[in-house]
Formats: sequence, C-alpha cells, structure tokens
Amino acid sequence: MVSEVRDTILIVDDELAMRRFLRSALTTHGFHVEEASTVAEAEALATTCAPAAVLLDLGLPDGDGLELLQRIRGWSQMPVIVLSARDREADRVFALDAGADDYLTKPFGMSELLARIRVALRHARAQAKPDDPMLVIGPIAIDQARHEVTVAGARIHLTPIEFRLLAMLARHAGKVLTHRQLLTELWGPRSVHHTQYLRVHMAALRRKVETDPARPRWLTTEAGIGYRLREA
Repeated sequence: MVSEVRDTILIVDDELAMRRFLRSALTTHGFHVEEASTVAEAEALATTCAPAAVLLDLGLPDGDGLELLQRIRGWSQMPVIVLSARDREADRVFALDAGADDYLTKPFGMSELLARIRVALRHARAQAKPDDPMLVIGPIAIDQARHEVTVAGARIHLTPIEFRLLAMLARHAGKVLTHRQLLTELWGPRSVHHTQYLRVHMAALRRKVETDPARPRWLTTEAGIGYRLREA
C-alpha cells in the first residue's frame, strides 16, 4: 500500500515551546513538519526538504527572518507566512512587500493559522497551473479573456483600471496585497506613494461589486497595509 504524501511545513522559530506547539497542531491536521531555529538551518532545510510552506519568525539568533525571506524569494515562490511578536503596521507592510504571503501577530489562534495555510497552499497550486481565463470568487466571475465581470449573474461595467484591480486581487484571492504591490502593478513604481489612487478606484469598485459598499463582504481593507479579496 502506498502511503499518502503529506505537505511539509517548515517551522522557523528559535523558541522551542512555539515549535513544539506548532508541530503538535500541524501533525494533528495531517502535515509533515520540519523545524529550524536559525536562519542558517532554515535556509539549508528550505533547499533540501522542499516544504510546501514556511512559517517564519522574524527574530532569529543569527539574523533577521526578513533576510531569509528575501533570499528564498531569490529562487522560490513557496508560501511564507510570517509569525511574529512584532505588531507594528510598518513591520507587517515591510514583510508583505518583501514577499511574505501572510502575516500573523503572536499570539494567534491555531484555527486562523490553519486557514491562512490552506489559503496559501491553494494559491501556490493555482499559480503552478496555466492561467485560467475564468476567475470565480463567491458571486464574482471574471472572464479575463473577454474582460467581462458578472456579480451574481448580472454583468457589470468596469473601467480598465477597475478591471485590472479586481483581477489582480482575484488572482491572489485570500491574500492581502499591499498598497505598494497594487500601485506598482497598476501604475508603475513611480506611483507607490499615491495611495489615494487606490482609495478612489476601490470605492468605485465596491459600489459596483458589493451589496453594501459601506460594509464590504468581499473587497476588504487591511488598515494601513492594503486590500484583500476574501475567498468564498
């Protein structure tokens, strides 16, 4: 009988108690776990055990976790979820801009972490497949080939910028995209400080997509960081 292949999660944290807590919870939910307590150990394991995702603490004894993240991004797009006691908005933005797929502040709930891992793995697998011309998230259907969008079956008219913004968020559904990432993609690197561009277009997009734009269900704001299109 062939044993089931399990996704490997690499835990990078210098606190033994945290590693034990995460190992217990993750193995209970069917994951295989590898552990590292330093940047050097983590980099070696990341290149040899082919993890499906990395859970990364930032404060490591031989370097900053962000340095490791940047090195990983030099050769891999494997999901990296930062787990850190640093709760400043600037730290979250910097980590996400550096290539983190998500960021959770300690302490966190295990159910939330598991949900974030599932989102990151789904996104990674979708990225590994050829582009699907149709993106469907909840009631929102985006035909990328025809540049058409329907909400609950009703076609809506979007401007070119609104369409590109919605499609970009849909391609990364469940993941927060920072202001810098969105502005660079939509208007180029010289526009990274013009967050008012995003606010204007997001407000217009919500009026067309959301049932109640003042209380958006799908196009959510990560205060001071960016936006996320929630998964169904």
